[in-house]
Amino acid sequence: MNAVVSTPGDGDGKVRVNLAELIALRARVARAPTPPRLARAARSGQQPSRLHGRGMDYAESRIYQPGDDVRRMDWRLTARSGSLHTKLFQEEREGRLLVLLDTNAGMRFGTRVRFKSVQAARVAALAAWYAVRGGDRVGVLSFGAQRHLLRPQGGARGALAALGAIAAWDALQDDAGLEYLSGALQRAGRLMHGASRVLLISDGFSCDDQARGPLLDLLRRAEVAVVAVADPLELAAPPPGRYPLAHEGRHYDVLLHAERQRNEFAQALGRGHRALETLASSLGIASRTIDTTADPLDATLALLGAAGRRR
Repeated sequence: MNAVVSTPGDGDGKVRVNLAELIALRARVARAPTPPRLARAARSGQQPSRLHGRGMDYAESRIYQPGDDVRRMDWRLTARSGSLHTKLFQEEREGRLLVLLDTNAGMRFGTRVRFKSVQAARVAALAAWYAVRGGDRVGVLSFGAQRHLLRPQGGARGALAALGAIAAWDALQDDAGLEYLSGALQRAGRLMHGASRVLLISDGFSCDDQARGPLLDLLRRAEVAVVAVADPLELAAPPPGRYPLAHEGRHYDVLLHAERQRNEFAQALGRGHRALETLASSLGIASRTIDTTADPLDATLALLGAAGRRR
């Protein structure tokens, strides 16, 4: 089994992000179930408005009370129950999704189909298209080798801006400098720009002991979901054999014959995603692990849909 070797700037969707592929994912999201469109109350403790007007969603009906607006009578429920009922509405607040994308050098690794960095970009693209389809704005904050912020924007233009930024960052060759997750989460906390949801996409190798506090702080301010991206070699012990690997232009042969060798190898490679899964689980954060061969559509949409239902 040969490791995928990077070719600078080829954008083939295997070792480099292919922008056309990310854009084409829009069609797949369009066929998915409609995103939840629930009233979005601010997480800072504000109460949703009960007045009806533009940008309002139906909340519930209750027994008519003196002073209620007769134009908001629920005539169907009134007819069924025999008692006057009034419709109540609450303000629909525009949601904002911030994708927190790991671009550390370790993401540029893959033994099957594609690099983890390319799979992470596909997850981010699906999330972006799903968010704007539901009327949300979408922004991206990259951490690791690339440290940038694209502020949340709405509509197809917002999604395209996010995808273009992700592809551009991926094309850059600077792999120097590890940024730990704790630092990335602290930056996200300062640069959220009103985000109501955060989707963290990482292989977990940046996960450090100090990440728990900033993640908990982020969780108090927004819905958070986590996607751990892993290579198949990081998920299970490989079969016996010789494994040629390449890293930064250097080639290595890894001999794995004994069962103990293979298990220790799998344990070492799987340290990242396990650390991220454990951190998310300890805080009650919804998470999924996706390998580089998988179709991430269902897992990504399930995470975002679950976050919407928890509002």
